[in-house]
Amino acid sequence: MSGWIAKPLADACERITDGSHRTPPFTEEGYPFATVAHVDDNGIIDLASCKRISPSDFEELRRNDCRPLPGDVLFSKDGTVGKVAVIDFDADFVVLSSLAILRPKQDVLNQRFLAYALRSEAVLGDAINRKSGSAIRRIVLRDLRQVCIPIPPLVEQERIVKLLDEADELRKLRAQADRRTADLIPALFHEMFGENAKKPHAHAKLGQIAEVVSGVAKGRKFNGRLPVEVPYLRVANVQAGHLDLSEIKTIQALPEEVEELALRKGDVLLTEGGDFDKLGRGAMLEQDLPNYIHQNHVFRVRVEQSELDPVYFAKFLLTGEARRYFLGCAKRTTNLASINMTQLRALPVPLPPLFLQKEFAARVSEIRAMQAEQAASRRRLDDLFHSMLHRVFQGEL
Repeated sequence: MSGWIAKPLADACERITDGSHRTPPFTEEGYPFATVAHVDDNGIIDLASCKRISPSDFEELRRNDCRPLPGDVLFSKDGTVGKVAVIDFDADFVVLSSLAILRPKQDVLNQRFLAYALRSEAVLGDAINRKSGSAIRRIVLRDLRQVCIPIPPLVEQERIVKLLDEADELRKLRAQADRRTADLIPALFHEMFGENAKKPHAHAKLGQIAEVVSGVAKGRKFNGRLPVEVPYLRVANVQAGHLDLSEIKTIQALPEEVEELALRKGDVLLTEGGDFDKLGRGAMLEQDLPNYIHQNHVFRVRVEQSELDPVYFAKFLLTGEARRYFLGCAKRTTNLASINMTQLRALPVPLPPLFLQKEFAARVSEIRAMQAEQAASRRRLDDLFHSMLHRVFQGEL
């Protein structure tokens, strides 16, 4: 890295600050209030999904330098450390203190070079090693200012930025294509079974065409009987449209319960309740999980496949029609809602002809295969980008 010098961020930036240390009241309309949750792994900040604050709160936070300006770089410093966003646009929004705002000296540091440097192994590692605190691990601004960054001449920075931008653009195009593919399945469902369907479909209550059962509770007493320890799926494993099997816990159950509650490919699992906006979330099990059962806050629906295709049913759960039913009959408390097994069994399910349900399932399978190929491509592009990022900051490119 001939000609490169290392400087603390404090010497390479004209300003390093962070966002608001208080959360203002949210309003229906107003200005976006961004947190680390609104910055994705590709450095895109999603202002459309931000909660809103009033004009008076925005003005106060703007005066307190919580509004990023074009030319700034955002860096997440609380909890998830290392998300980076380049502010190359002019918009009225403010950020929470979980995001640091770095304003590079223009005669020292290229904005995009700074962003890439913050994502490099060496600089990010230096930052992470400076985390402190117990409840929430974070980098305080004083320590962030001491993080060292390698700084080549500006001409060299521009060359590196051009090189990495080209690799990063491929990743962004891949992500854009992936999002479009993800939209295909709900669009296909709407096309085949939505309001434009040729004629209304008959309905049946779920309990008439499926077996609905609840699972086992934790911490039970077995009155001298000998339980066995088995893996089980809990609420955290059941997401809207997919199952998250990254963390599996175990539970004690009697042998006959393990047999009765065993899960198998094609079962659809639904949560009993939770956050209001996640009520009725569910997904189909796409693989056999021998000896797995489920807890009592998760319902297992095993459909009668001569009447109802499980792939079709799982996608129906994601529709507005299903959500309106669940919200209409749920028991509600503050920000939480739940349904019981009786209500789930009474869910009206539209029944298109079975051949159409099967055709839908086949086309979903084709889309899934395409998504698997895209995921492999995405991993290769990510590997390429990170390899280039590493080599750049090792002085090898």
